[in-house]
Amino acid sequence: MIYLGSAFELNDTLQLTSAQGFPKELDLEKHFQTPFSEKDFSDRVFEFRDKPGVRNFQQFPVRVFLVENRGGKWVYWGLAHVIEVTQDYVKKTTSGKYKIIRVYSPEEMKTAFALIDGENEKDYFRQ
Repeated sequence: MIYLGSAFELNDTLQLTSAQGFPKELDLEKHFQTPFSEKDFSDRVFEFRDKPGVRNFQQFPVRVFLVENRGGKWVYWGLAHVIEVTQDYVKKTTSGKYKIIRVYSPEEMKTAFALIDGENEKDYFRQ
């Protein structure tokens, strides 16, 4: 939405690099060997920081897609609730806190991008 010359971005996807706060605990290789579930993270609150752009996310209890950015390629991990957002208008960044509410199975992860997104060049699993 644009009001009086200001841009305000509403996101349904929390796409993060490890530097921005994607959880180290969500290790793709481990997940493919022994899949995680949301129960493994139910008591945890994770933080993200310095995401470029002043943005907002779907408000709890509405879900957002949790996506790991691996060098420009995206891995859809599941769903999250963004529970806090802080916007820095000087640096033009967004930080916040989130909880993982669903972890996709390895099979779901391989098909999620095609079902949800469609920008094939960003699909981590596309050969």
